[in-house]
Amino acid sequence: MTQQAFNFDALTPDFMWYAIESVGIRAESGFLPLNSYENRVYQFTDEQRQRYVVKFYRPERWTALQIQEEHDFTLELVESEIPVAPPIKIQDKTLHQYQGYLFALFASVGGRQFEVDNLDQLEGVGRFLGRIHKVGSRVPFQHRPTISLDEYLYQPRQLLEQSQFIPTHLETAFFNDLDLLIQSIKQHWNEPDDIIRLHGDCHPGNILWRDGPMFVDLDDSRNGPAIQDLWMLLSGERSEKLAQLDIILEAYQEFNDFDTNQLKLIEPLRGLRMVHYMAWLAKRWQDPAFPIAFPWFNDAKYWESQVLAFKEQISALSEPPLSLMPQW
Repeated sequence: MTQQAFNFDALTPDFMWYAIESVGIRAESGFLPLNSYENRVYQFTDEQRQRYVVKFYRPERWTALQIQEEHDFTLELVESEIPVAPPIKIQDKTLHQYQGYLFALFASVGGRQFEVDNLDQLEGVGRFLGRIHKVGSRVPFQHRPTISLDEYLYQPRQLLEQSQFIPTHLETAFFNDLDLLIQSIKQHWNEPDDIIRLHGDCHPGNILWRDGPMFVDLDDSRNGPAIQDLWMLLSGERSEKLAQLDIILEAYQEFNDFDTNQLKLIEPLRGLRMVHYMAWLAKRWQDPAFPIAFPWFNDAKYWESQVLAFKEQISALSEPPLSLMPQW
C-alpha cells in the first residue's frame, strides 16, 4: 500500500462519489466529515433524501476477513434486538471495495450524548452490555485479535523506543518508569479463562442515547475479558466507581453471568490502554490528520506528564482492586 493510500489522500469527494455509486447509491449532498481518526467517516444524503454514513477503512489495518467478522458480529447483535449501528447489506454484501479501499455504508443514526453521571442511563447500558456479551460468548472471533500484553505493551514499548518523539532529556526517566509500569502490569495480569467477543472500545463517546443506549463503532472489536467493555464507564473517586460498578453489574447480571475475578484486571487494562494509546499516536503521526488533531503529542510537556502518569498508574496497581457490595 502506498504512502498516499495510507494517508487517505485519494479520498477526494469525486473518488468517494464514484465509490458509493459503484454499489448503486448516488450521493446528492456533500460529504460531511464525522469524528474519526483511524478511518475516514462521512455523512451524506442520496437522491431519495435518505441519510447515510460511509466508512472508508484505513488500509493495512484490518484484513477483509477481520472487517467482515466485525460486520457479522454486529448483525448477530441486531438479530438479538440489541441497539447497535449495523452496516447495510447492498447486493448481499456489507463490505465493498473500490480501487484498493474497503468501505461500508450505514444508516445515519442520531442521538444525544450518553451521560456518564446519569445512573438511570448507566443502568440501561449495563443491561445491554450483558446482552451483548451473552451473544459474544457463543463463539470467539477467528480472525480478529485477542487482547494481549504483546499487542498492548511489548510492541508499543518497542515502537516508542524506535521513535523520535521522547525528548532526549526525558528518555532515561521515561523508559525506566515505563518498564516499571510494564513489570507491575505483568505481575497483576492473570490471563482470563473466559474470553468472549467484545465491543472492544466501549467508552462513553461510543454510546448514544435514544430512549435507551445505542452502541456505535465496533471497529476495535476483538476477543477479551468482559470487564474490558465495562471499566471505561467508571469515573471519579473510588467510592463513585464502586457505586457505578454496582449499578452496571446489577443490570448486567439480569442477562448474563459475570466473573468477579475479572475486577482485578481493571487497573492492568487501564495501564495497557495508556501505553497502547501513546504508541498508536506515534504510529499514525505520518497521517496529516494527527498533528492537526493532537498537536500536544509532539510537545515535551506531554511526555513529562506521561512520566507522572506512569507513576500514578503504578500506584493504582498496588491498591486493592474494586470489589462489589456484599450481595454479590
